[in-house]
Amino acid sequence: METLAKRFYVSGAVQGVGFRFFAEQVAASLGLAGYAKNLFDGRVEVYAIGSPAGLEALKNELRRGPRMASVKQVTESDAQVLTEYSRGFSIEQDY
Repeated sequence: METLAKRFYVSGAVQGVGFRFFAEQVAASLGLAGYAKNLFDGRVEVYAIGSPAGLEALKNELRRGPRMASVKQVTESDAQVLTEYSRGFSIEQDY
């Protein structure tokens, strides 16, 4: 199975609404590893490692977001597989 890594940057009303916890739950349910963290500019960064299909499913869920969030945009970029994040999904400290 091919393993890839992606960085997703989610903008909109996505901080203070449980977005990182939402991302953690979705990623875990999809068998993805990585992290979610708030960025200084108001976005949330989600770094994920997994199968192409799992990463695509995560992107679709990030576009939806949790109930209290208002997602304006999700951008993605390919990333290097960082082994220190390959054992599970975590919520990282803000910025």
